[in-house]
Amino acid sequence: MGMGEDTAPRRLPLQGIRVIDFTWVLAGPYCTRMLADLGAEVIKVQSAAVGQETISVRGFTSWNRNKLGITLNMSTPHGREVCKRLIAVSDVVVENFSARVIHQWGLDWENLEPVNPGAILVSMAGFGHTGPLKDFVSFGPTIQAMSGITALSTFPGHGPLGFGYSYADHVGGIMGAMAVLQALNYRQRTGKGQFVDVAQLEGLTALLSTALLQCSFNGRPPKPLGNKSVSPAAAPHDVYRCLGDDRWVAIAVFTDEEWRAFALAVGEPAWTKDPRFATMAGRQEHTADLDRLVEEWTLQHTAEEVMSLLQKAGVAAGVVQNGQDLVENDPHLQERGFFVEAIHPELGKIIMDGLPFKLSRTPMHVRQSSPLWGQDNEYVFKGILGMNEEEFTSLTEGGILQ
Repeated sequence: MGMGEDTAPRRLPLQGIRVIDFTWVLAGPYCTRMLADLGAEVIKVQSAAVGQETISVRGFTSWNRNKLGITLNMSTPHGREVCKRLIAVSDVVVENFSARVIHQWGLDWENLEPVNPGAILVSMAGFGHTGPLKDFVSFGPTIQAMSGITALSTFPGHGPLGFGYSYADHVGGIMGAMAVLQALNYRQRTGKGQFVDVAQLEGLTALLSTALLQCSFNGRPPKPLGNKSVSPAAAPHDVYRCLGDDRWVAIAVFTDEEWRAFALAVGEPAWTKDPRFATMAGRQEHTADLDRLVEEWTLQHTAEEVMSLLQKAGVAAGVVQNGQDLVENDPHLQERGFFVEAIHPELGKIIMDGLPFKLSRTPMHVRQSSPLWGQDNEYVFKGILGMNEEEFTSLTEGGILQ
């Protein structure tokens, strides 16, 4: 137990906040999972009318932990009326459909504010609710391409490679969760809710950093650099093959002092004393020869050995880890408890990523796995909305609570 910590039970930061979750796939569920991990009562709404989510069962399980689950047919006027009753007693509503969907449902801010003036409606459409692309559909790779990230994820002289995964969704989810916290802070001070327009495109474009500055100051688009770096300058700076099958290490040497430390760490072979490599400018000018010589050395060692040796010398180096490395072989993440477990009633034990930050007095923990289909209908519709048995049965048999 660290200094200042105690074992007394604490209210989680968002305990007492109720969130209605209309999200799907990854960006939205990742946002609401963070809220649920922080203690919010997140009620995930699903509907047989629109089918199951188009993601894997394990993906659904990971991104929807700590949530309640209900079924509600939003394609019917009666279902939307029941939804408004639920929103009237909730704090936050989150959705990540295309911009036109909530207007079609009549759940846009203009319609919801009279129902609950203190509610916070968070829309996470790919392109936001204004602009000529507001009705475009999007998925992670689409957003990544249009943000400029895909154009930079390649090597000089080659076509765009992309990421092979929808990392834009994670960025959108983080931005959405940050926006919810800001809106809750404003409501705490004023008592007023608001509409929050989170454009996933803008969240990812904001990560271009110096690429945007190059266009602004130099008037030309940046060129892809692969694994190289020009800001700050570094050489050697690349990923290098190591001993073993498909094993690699990333190395970055930023100063002449670090270069001397690198040379000592690798045993000062003759090539480290080559006058061409004595300065940063020289190493950058002759980077192809330098990278070849560095890799001849790394190929004689495991990636873990290279990382350990260079880190002890004060040189930035890190193993290029795969999923198995992270879950099974990374002692740092294990000691920090980054990975968490949940027991799913159908899938058994699931290992998931935890929150990327730690709160000493209100630590996150997995309270439950992702909900089964409609498992919390009775609690939500009877317990929260106060439906009697007759109304609950009628709406269930009538296909409204499905």
